[in-house]
Amino acid sequence: MDDERQRPDHGRLAGFTVGVTAARRADELGALLERRGAAVLHAPALRIVPLADDGELLAATEEIIERAPDIAVATTAIGFRGWVEAADGWGLGERLLARLGGVRILARGPKVKGAIRAAGLAEEWSPASESLAEVLDRLLAEGVDGLRIAVQLHGEPLPGFVESLRAGGAEVVGVPVYRWLPPEDLGPVDRLLDATVSRTLDAVTFTSAPAAASLLSRAGERGLLDDLVAALGHDVLPACVGPVTALPLQGHGVDTVQPERFRLGPLVQVLCRELPARARVLPVAGHRVEIRGHAVLVDDELRPVPPAGMSLLRALARRPGWVVARADLLRALPGAGRDEHAVETAMARLRGALGAPGLIQTVVKRGYRLALDPRAESKYADA
Repeated sequence: MDDERQRPDHGRLAGFTVGVTAARRADELGALLERRGAAVLHAPALRIVPLADDGELLAATEEIIERAPDIAVATTAIGFRGWVEAADGWGLGERLLARLGGVRILARGPKVKGAIRAAGLAEEWSPASESLAEVLDRLLAEGVDGLRIAVQLHGEPLPGFVESLRAGGAEVVGVPVYRWLPPEDLGPVDRLLDATVSRTLDAVTFTSAPAAASLLSRAGERGLLDDLVAALGHDVLPACVGPVTALPLQGHGVDTVQPERFRLGPLVQVLCRELPARARVLPVAGHRVEIRGHAVLVDDELRPVPPAGMSLLRALARRPGWVVARADLLRALPGAGRDEHAVETAMARLRGALGAPGLIQTVVKRGYRLALDPRAESKYADA
């Protein structure tokens, strides 16, 4: 009968902690992660500043009304709506929409298409990939020499996109509808950096290239850039919504995971696949023990473990079945100093948290060991 019982559904991300750097749609991403059991550390690496009162946006709008572009490229829904709303505020909304009504409009993705249509306009084409790279490829393949192209910028200058069009002979009018700036409160970002460097995070998500660049910049300001790159390169999984977002990290040699579709849902699905696959699974004293970020699954029962206990457990799991000396375990404890009694205290709490007797054995005058069951090891080899 026991074998027929269903496993408890803790969520694919139960026991893992995920950092969220997004400023926009952060609540949506956080809810998706929490629904799958993850603990979420939210630290917006940027803030969005609308430019409704910005002279640069007003000048670009007046220039487009005065002299129509041949093509307009809309990159984000929030940006396109913000542009139209700003034009309305200046009394230029109707003239702008009338001008854009006679222009070929290319939309980066379905949300931008929705914003375009809500304004009473119609897009000519939108890539299935939702990628600006595909938009650029199409324009260059058609030929842009002598064309005037308006490009709605989305918080970053898009140098590769704009420069490629100009290199092809186009006149490009940038429309800066909002800018990314560092957050006013750097406390959450610093806490996320500290958690990443100390490996208490299991993954960090990035939904824009400026957010990734901002986190790297802040790490540099604090003298933590090398530590951050090392953590993201080995122990903390960097997950990006798409290849453009990943570019700042790749520039520092950091490999990332990305979904095939550049959306939040698929991004969470990637984490649901990758993080459990990275968890250590061991057969210990007749139990199945799966070591996750801040918790352990003991026979599929989720057991939260304090940080000190997780440090000890990971040290034992690096050599399962072997005795690990108290001195070595003391070095694994963060901030424990030289008192080996700290090991005994943390070990007692770890055993209590695991809730299964016999998982960790005391070897008198030597140290502790995980009671690995070699005969069951093959059973969990592919777990």
